[in-house]
Amino acid sequence: MASLAVGNPGASPGMNAGRMPMARGMNLADVRTDSGAGTERTDAEVMLAVAAGDEAGYNYLVGKYHRQIIHFLFRMVRNEAVAEELAQEVFLRVYRSRESYRAEAKFSTWLYRIATNLAVNHARDTKHERMAQTLELDAPDEESGSTPEVADDDPNIEQRMLREERMAAIRAQVTALPERQRMAVLMHKYQEMDYRQIGEVLKLSESATKSLLFRAYQTLRERLKDFV
Repeated sequence: MASLAVGNPGASPGMNAGRMPMARGMNLADVRTDSGAGTERTDAEVMLAVAAGDEAGYNYLVGKYHRQIIHFLFRMVRNEAVAEELAQEVFLRVYRSRESYRAEAKFSTWLYRIATNLAVNHARDTKHERMAQTLELDAPDEESGSTPEVADDDPNIEQRMLREERMAAIRAQVTALPERQRMAVLMHKYQEMDYRQIGEVLKLSESATKSLLFRAYQTLRERLKDFV
């Protein structure tokens, strides 16, 4: 994928409006500690420093969260290339919003809210395309073109195939959940976010978030009862 840090190599290293800074080497200790204090700064504090022109702080945040955001988006859109493109847009929006950023919640909560909104918009824009696609649990192998044999003398292979079929079914049923339930499950199960964090991303109360997840997991248990 293209580099997240976009800019003119011959330009001044300053952070110009509307353009992300050039990626460059940095000392993480300089980013993570207050000068002379030896105390760790939070990500929100680093982002506030970015608003004041701290280029290394922005690079640090991109490096820390880039893979996490791609993984989250991939589970939302089920397409690696699209997930990478959306991740680029997430961090571009982070950079563009640096001056208006307010540390009213954890930085990660704000970041996932941006990613969630982009994923939702993408899902709505491509709804008809996704409805035309079908998930084949026993699809032929991409390299050999052969279909796996269910009956096999090696129990390890059979167990592996059953596990893969189960995981494919889980992915399919999570994808089929209503939009907000799907997002909540992905954040709770895969990103290990708590009810409060998920609620802040989805703009729900903690009790509403718990109810949302309860309904989602109840639906999954019913639909996956043959696999559990």
